[in-house]
Amino acid sequence: MGNIAIEVKNLTIAYKLLNKVSLLGMITKHKKVSEKEFVAVKDVSFSVEEGQIIGIVGKNGSGKSTMLRSIAGIFSPNKGTIDIHGHSISLLSIGVGFEKTLSGRENIFLVGLLLGFTEAQIKEHLDEIIAFSELGNFIDKPVETYSSGMYSKLAFSITAILETDIMLIDEVLSVGDAKFKKKSFAKMKELIQNDKRTVLIVSHSSETIRELCSKVLWLHDGHLRMFGDTEEVLEKYDEFMS
Repeated sequence: MGNIAIEVKNLTIAYKLLNKVSLLGMITKHKKVSEKEFVAVKDVSFSVEEGQIIGIVGKNGSGKSTMLRSIAGIFSPNKGTIDIHGHSISLLSIGVGFEKTLSGRENIFLVGLLLGFTEAQIKEHLDEIIAFSELGNFIDKPVETYSSGMYSKLAFSITAILETDIMLIDEVLSVGDAKFKKKSFAKMKELIQNDKRTVLIVSHSSETIRELCSKVLWLHDGHLRMFGDTEEVLEKYDEFMS
């Protein structure tokens, strides 16, 4: 057994759902905003060895993205623990990590600094990140003007060039034009050849999971339903979804 990169124990994450009440109703009828709790991840435990590439599957609403955000340190667990054993970590996900009023170039520095890189290290890789993103003059435009494809290009380029020990990838390999998908997929295959880099990939593409991942974790309604060999888990998952 190799060194453990990620250790998740009894992870539970819940949200507060607020029922909408109009301001007038609150004033005239003294109505209160009621709260309901939605448990997105329910008592999930697993560990990932250093260098493993793990696919994460499950229908929409199963808690996949919530769990990745918690591992990345964005969400705090309600219960349980997450230990990344001192490794550096990055999350590649649409809608996470960018300050939308800033330009693409400024966001490269912002994200890089948040990942723990120095300004000098970011400058060293700046031209490579911009070239890989294929954004051209848009690199100096506010990110809020970007399409989802442009956003994903920049997000992927930063994470791919500023390499961390652990990479968490949430569906972004499926976003963008065909040419960039091919390029990003090839870059991902290159990155994961490093036997020290650990990768968790959320994807609805069984083809992507089969090609990149040695093991698969299946979440269903917040519960860990199965974790094991890629073919074994995908066979059960595809059967269940059909």
